[in-house]
Amino acid sequence: MSEADPIAPVPSRVEGRPPRVRKPDWIRVKAPTSTGFAETKQLMRRLNLATVCEEAACPNIGECWTKKHATVMILGDTCTRACAFCNVKTGMPRAVDPREPQHVADAAAEMGLQHIVVTSVDRDDLADGGASQFVKVIEALRRTTPATTIEILTPDFRNKHEAAVEAIVAARPDVYNHNLETVPRLYPTIRPGARYYASLRLLESVKKLDPSIFTKSGIMLGLGEQRLEVHQVMDDMRSADVDFLTMGQYLQPTPRHAKVEEFVTPKAFDAYAAIARAKGFLLVASSPLTRSSYHAGDDFARMRAAREQKLATKSPFTSSEVEKR
Repeated sequence: MSEADPIAPVPSRVEGRPPRVRKPDWIRVKAPTSTGFAETKQLMRRLNLATVCEEAACPNIGECWTKKHATVMILGDTCTRACAFCNVKTGMPRAVDPREPQHVADAAAEMGLQHIVVTSVDRDDLADGGASQFVKVIEALRRTTPATTIEILTPDFRNKHEAAVEAIVAARPDVYNHNLETVPRLYPTIRPGARYYASLRLLESVKKLDPSIFTKSGIMLGLGEQRLEVHQVMDDMRSADVDFLTMGQYLQPTPRHAKVEEFVTPKAFDAYAAIARAKGFLLVASSPLTRSSYHAGDDFARMRAAREQKLATKSPFTSSEVEKR
């Protein structure tokens, strides 16, 4: 890559020197101290809910929790896998809490959420991978806060994704998110328990089951991926009819996790976003601090507006053909 290349990364390590520890200024955030942050944390503890904001050490937690936005992580706080990038603890999870769905709905009601994001740990120990708990959460939210739009971020439901996805799609979340996380070449070291093309098939199956549900997926940059590999992931997502792409900087949560190979500049993220938009995504979020659920409510509104505009600009012939299907 040349110095003029808009997607040239800032290396985190220089040959012959120790790894750079200090983060670039563009991804440094202040420690949370607001009253809103404390109130959100207290609510999560009172309802015995885990959040990916805490478990994954999200850099945006201060901003989001101050605004009373939190991404709930269901099925407990212990994952059955050990991905090299993830800070969620690994081990044998506890039994599924039957009160959890209503607690999620109660939290949404108390925070007055217009849009909620619900994710989970991997639960390979469960026959359905935890899909039935997602369904129960969606149903509890529809009963308790019917005006709240629902975005789910699920695991891959390894070896059971067809039945799991069918059950969740039948519950009709507004957005179905499943992250590819990185390029296929890096899966053996970064996401060894998952399979790239299985994740792609999951996203594709959501659209085949219910085209009205928005689909979303994201990748981390800075793990050693190459530019053309990122472009190929974009093409793969579009082939699966994914609506929304998120791209953010990978940050090493602890010394035992995968190292940051490069800090990608904001300018490079903008360049990737321009390429992604040209490939036809309804919406693209691309910046160093972008995460799957960061500004999710605002993004959902923009994505819905983009779809409406796209449908409105279709020719009568195209529209009639869609209606026939």
